This record gives sequence, C-alpha cells and structure tokens, in this order.
Amino acid sequence: MGMDKNKFLRNTLGMIASFVVFTGCSSDGPAIEQPEQQYYEIAQSRMRAKNYFSAIDALEMIVTRYPFGRYAEQAQSELIYAQFMNGDDEAAHAATEQFIRLHPRHPNVDYAYFMKGITSYTRDRSFFARYFEDNLPKRDISGAKQSFAELSEFLNRFPNSQYAPYAKQRLIYLRNMIAKHELVAARYYLKRKAYIAALRRAKYVIEHIPNSGENLEALNVIKESYENLGYLDLLEEVNKTIRVNYPDEQSKSKDAESKGFWPFKRNVPEPVKQEL
Repeated sequence: MGMDKNKFLRNTLGMIASFVVFTGCSSDGPAIEQPEQQYYEIAQSRMRAKNYFSAIDALEMIVTRYPFGRYAEQAQSELIYAQFMNGDDEAAHAATEQFIRLHPRHPNVDYAYFMKGITSYTRDRSFFARYFEDNLPKRDISGAKQSFAELSEFLNRFPNSQYAPYAKQRLIYLRNMIAKHELVAARYYLKRKAYIAALRRAKYVIEHIPNSGENLEALNVIKESYENLGYLDLLEEVNKTIRVNYPDEQSKSKDAESKGFWPFKRNVPEPVKQEL
C-alpha cells in the first residue's frame, strides 16, 4: 500500500514538473530554463496567433540564452518581422542592422536588407502626417528618401530575391511621394513668381526621379516657368514633349498614381524558415 502511495506521488510530481516546463515561458512568475527548441516552438505558436508581443519575448530568450545555439540566427531574423508587426519600427530597424553586421553571409540576409529599407520609412515619427496633402510642403521626407536609397541598394544586391517584388512596389510609392513633395515646393515658387527656383525643382523630378507618376506635373511646371520667363523656344519643346508622351493627360496621370503602394498595411512577408 505504501509503495502504491509512493508511486502515485512520483507520477503526480512528474506531471506537475512537465506542466511547469511547458507553461513557464508564458507565466508571469520567475523565468524557468527551457530547451532552445521549446522557446522557438512557443514563438512560432504565438506568431501564428498574431501575438507578436509575446513572440518577441520567446525569440529574445533564444538570442540571449543561446546566442550560439541552433536556433539563434533564425530567431534573430524572425525578431525583425515580429518587432515590425508589433509596431516597434525602431527596434525592427536596429535588428536589421545588427543581423547584417553579424551574419553578412546568412541565407536570410536579403530579408534584413529588405526590412531595413521598409523600416526606415515606417519609423518616421510623422507617420500619419505624411498622408495628408495639406502637410506636404512642411513634411520631412528624409525617412522616405533613406528608404528609397536602401530599397534600391537591396534590389542591386539581391535582384532575384523573393522579396524583390515587394521592394519594387514600395519604390513606386516612394518615388511618387518624393516627386510630389518637390512639385508642391515648385508650385509654391510659381505663386511667388520665383520661376528659376520652380524650374530647378521640376527639373530635379524629371532628371533624378524618372518614371514617377508626377512627370507630367513636372513638365507643366517647366512649361509655366518658361512661359513666364519668355523662353519661347524651350516652351515649344516642352509642349511637343507633352503632346507626344501624354496625349491623354488625365488618364496618364491617374494611371500612374494608382500604381502606388498603400503603406498603412503591415503586410510584409516573413523571413524564410531555414532548415535547422
């Protein structure tokens, strides 16, 4: 009878210990040491449930407790995604730079370069202001320009990456936004009759931001500037360019604008899960 009681007690204690190990990571109590793989599985479960805040905790446990472990590098790449989806753009951007510095030859390094460009834009503190046209002249678009440069670098380094289509889509949006910002300033100069300054802004769009949805508007600013400056020969050349390239001005302009990227959605892909 005593032996049966001892056996029952051992089995009960074993079940309790197992329960503690499997739930310890999500408990509010003291942290309990767990196998590296278990932390990773917990992180995956939480990300599938879109509980990115808690997934970050599990991934960081792997990085801090098992920095040279089997799952460490994969966890670092997934931290970029989890932090971005959790809305912590500063942390996500810092994680991309760290991953690139520590693992320049890792199979997921293309993802780090891609997300570096994405987070350079989204971490801008004036995130919501950028969507309101009235604020465009005062808007600091340095984040957009940095994002454009970094995504362009990503495409140059990894033209065949599976993330390249996403980067190209974002570049369309950024290109149009930067061009529009320049042209709002150009229109401001036109109103003040500063035609040379307006010309510089519009020509910058044509020469440095090619294929944007604002090229026609830039040509119209150049046309108006030439007209007011009395540059009749140059005015005729611009009119000819518009007639040849934009026979249907409205449809051309609207079509180019519609190709932009709607940036409110955090719909970036996850990093590839490497074989561990």
